[in-house]
Amino acid sequence: MQQLSKSLDGFGESVIRKMTRISTEDTINLAQGFPDFDPPKELLDALKETADYGPHQYEITWGSKLFRNNLAKKQSRRMGFDINPEEEIVVTCGSTEAMMVAMETVCEPGDEVIIFSPFYENYTADTILCGAKPIYVPLNPPDFCFDKDVLREAFERRPKALILCHPSNPTGKVFNREELNYMAQLSEEFDTYVITDEVYEHIVYEPNEYIYFASLPRMRQRTICCSSLSKTYSITGWRLGYVIAPKEIIDVCKKVHDFLTVGAAAPLQKAAAVGLEFDDSYYTRFREMYTQKRDLFLNGLKEIGLRYYEPQGAYYVLVDISKFGFDSDMEFCEWMIREIGVAAVPGSSFFKENVNNYVLFHFAKKEETLKEAIRRLKKLKDYEVK
Repeated sequence: MQQLSKSLDGFGESVIRKMTRISTEDTINLAQGFPDFDPPKELLDALKETADYGPHQYEITWGSKLFRNNLAKKQSRRMGFDINPEEEIVVTCGSTEAMMVAMETVCEPGDEVIIFSPFYENYTADTILCGAKPIYVPLNPPDFCFDKDVLREAFERRPKALILCHPSNPTGKVFNREELNYMAQLSEEFDTYVITDEVYEHIVYEPNEYIYFASLPRMRQRTICCSSLSKTYSITGWRLGYVIAPKEIIDVCKKVHDFLTVGAAAPLQKAAAVGLEFDDSYYTRFREMYTQKRDLFLNGLKEIGLRYYEPQGAYYVLVDISKFGFDSDMEFCEWMIREIGVAAVPGSSFFKENVNNYVLFHFAKKEETLKEAIRRLKKLKDYEVK
């Protein structure tokens, strides 16, 4: 038999999804970031109606007209510029496909792509699958800021794109205006595209401010905005994402998307379009809900005596496990599933650097689930290395 593709030789199973797979029925899964509570009732009611009346066949490849129109209205209002639903949007099968579409649109084999470390694990895979090469730029704790000189050195290699996860998974970092303006300055100076992952745009904790990179001066023309409805409406299983970019970029995105997946699920687009019509009060309540969850969980970690980095956005927290004496964070996570009954993600899966002393928890769970998780995690006190 002929040899299979060598481009996948360095790939393994997603560590995040692995932790879900090896969790038992009794495990509280704080690894893979999905809620254990229902989406808004308006979406569920719309889904029931769609089940009866459709559509049940293909929609327009790049997204139903209703979905694109509603999305354009919502994002135009929030991003501060008009978005043309016919020319500047592609609806995808989740933000995972959106990111891959963006990468395939701008990258060719041999190109280089800047990725901040720590990073969401798909970014390296996306880069390699495109035949491109990653350039890693560290985000330095405790604030997870980048070194300006290091970032400039990366740009001096003339990369094709920068991937910007904002707010960041896994750190919860919300980049401030000064940091974003510096990225913008370099991207313009070195003619680099910026691919933004904005899935946590509505989960930003006060006093932090969310700034869309495309809204910065002269950045709209070189920014490819990727996001999804998964986190904002608690529908991670619906797999509805999108790309927003100028027409000349979207024209290419449409081609990539068409031959990757043809189109996102038509009935789900119809039902989810209801959520895109929510007024600003929904997003205020949504942020308040996650602020309460964050405070509850972080207070529990503090009571247990665990050292963590307080997230400015998203719904993850990196926790230092040095005091437990494990050489491997994967070994610790597997042990914690068996002995503590809580699943986390080994932090090493997010870092290019040799880091083995962090695990990642998410807190997108009901209050009672988080309280039970904290109760179980208190048992960790018995295993500290004296």
